[in-house]
Amino acid sequence: MQAFRAWSPPSGTLGGIVEEAYLRAKALRERSAELERGAARVAAAPSFASALRQPTVAIVAEVKRRSPSKGWIQPSLSAAAQARAYQGGGAAAISVLTEPEHFAGSTRDLTDVREAVSLPILKKDFHVEPIQLLEAKALGASAALLIARALPPDALRSMLDEARQLGLEALVEVRDERELELALALRATLLGINNRDLETLRIDATTSLGLLTTVPPEIVAIAESGVACRADVERLGQAGADAVLVGSSISASADPGNAVRELAGAPRVSRER
Repeated sequence: MQAFRAWSPPSGTLGGIVEEAYLRAKALRERSAELERGAARVAAAPSFASALRQPTVAIVAEVKRRSPSKGWIQPSLSAAAQARAYQGGGAAAISVLTEPEHFAGSTRDLTDVREAVSLPILKKDFHVEPIQLLEAKALGASAALLIARALPPDALRSMLDEARQLGLEALVEVRDERELELALALRATLLGINNRDLETLRIDATTSLGLLTTVPPEIVAIAESGVACRADVERLGQAGADAVLVGSSISASADPGNAVRELAGAPRVSRER
């Protein structure tokens, strides 16, 4: 398949972050026995995919202190308090950034959120090795992010297989038709379509609109990046998005619960084959 042959190592911002992710994964291996014990005893997490199957566009609300594109968004943000506000505002699930250097996140944020709310949690990070998925499971995450552009196709396949063996849902993020084809070939059941090119950090709002129409209806499709207002959510719902992932706009809000409430409930159109 052409999609399997076209991969080259990521460059730009993404390339640097991925290199750091491999170093963090290497350090994490020293805790493999501890993580295996944690994964074995952790309580079953609620289904991320099931929570996004709603009559209206589901909101995946992100706990986000900073980003490479915007810099600091909310330096003093409390992950637990933010998540409680999101849940009160009608979020269907919570995304927690655990990458420390560029997003100022941590695994402590995820455990704090897990204790604070009952919603499914996505561990949002640059997962490049199976040990990181084991960590996600041990932390009580429902799902973990896998970025197609960040991984060679064979590695993406292995990571998906590992997630399935752990009972961890995997959100495969794509940005173009070729990556979408690859994700479908690998039997991904959760797809994130990112409007932001993580190598250049540029946003193209038409990316999700174009790709959503080609995602089979049985797959949960989430539009990511560039969602700032109700009109954005409504437009994506009309294109067939099951959910939107929103981070910067609601993390920066003085009233994050109300910010989610204003986005929630937008009508969506079912994708047909």
